[in-house]
Amino acid sequence: MQQQITQHYTHVHGHKIAYREQGEGSPIILIHGIPTNSLMWREVMPQLATQHRVIAPDLLNYGLSDKPATADVSIAAQCRMIVQLMDALGLRRADVVAHDIGGGVAQLIAVQYPEKVRKLVLLDSICFDSWPIPEFEPLQQPGAEADMSLNDFITMLRKFMPDGVHNKAVMTDEVIEMYLKPWSSEVGKRAFFRNLRRLNKEYTQAIADELPNMVQPTLVMWGDKDPFQKPEYAHKLSAAIPAAELIWIENAGHWLVEEKPDEITAHIKRFLG
Repeated sequence: MQQQITQHYTHVHGHKIAYREQGEGSPIILIHGIPTNSLMWREVMPQLATQHRVIAPDLLNYGLSDKPATADVSIAAQCRMIVQLMDALGLRRADVVAHDIGGGVAQLIAVQYPEKVRKLVLLDSICFDSWPIPEFEPLQQPGAEADMSLNDFITMLRKFMPDGVHNKAVMTDEVIEMYLKPWSSEVGKRAFFRNLRRLNKEYTQAIADELPNMVQPTLVMWGDKDPFQKPEYAHKLSAAIPAAELIWIENAGHWLVEEKPDEITAHIKRFLG
């Protein structure tokens, strides 16, 4: 009988980090993006957990992890946090599967801590100058947070989530509420705006020249209808990483894990071996 997904907490640099875990075997770290959390992997984890120890953290300032008022929550800081989380969990090395800004975090880990990553899977990942997306740029401006009530903020997010899928039917009210729950308070709203203010393409541009030196086998997967991370970046990213494999997920948008979880998991399992 397969183990259930269990919820855990540990502390990294004094901050409580939440993570979900399932299975035994060689480890896989699953890294979400914005504005999602570890629950985005809920249909992927049980399939991978038949052969692996699967760990899906909530990034700092996301999900059930701490939302400190002053901590650095850039992708550079999240990179350090994931590496420290691996150390805390006794993981010398792991496969890393990452989506959206989590893909930026994963690229930084692969470049800066290559010994930590066995194989890398990047799903509709930020890269180069592909981010922040235009939809977020007005929210990064001074005063944007103060000018938006909590109700207006939640309404905006509720309308935004279906824009990221090709098949609108998968973005049900239940799924939207699952993703909105961590943001649905004044504390959550402030945390979200702190995350927005730290979205900075300089981090991925700074490692662009180092991608050709990456040693990890890499799989790039992309929804061919992604409106946020444009498909041309899939070509650019896979061309920059030596011998990277590129797979298109047809008729899928940015939150492709919501639309095609079984197809995506099958590709991940084959690639990881």
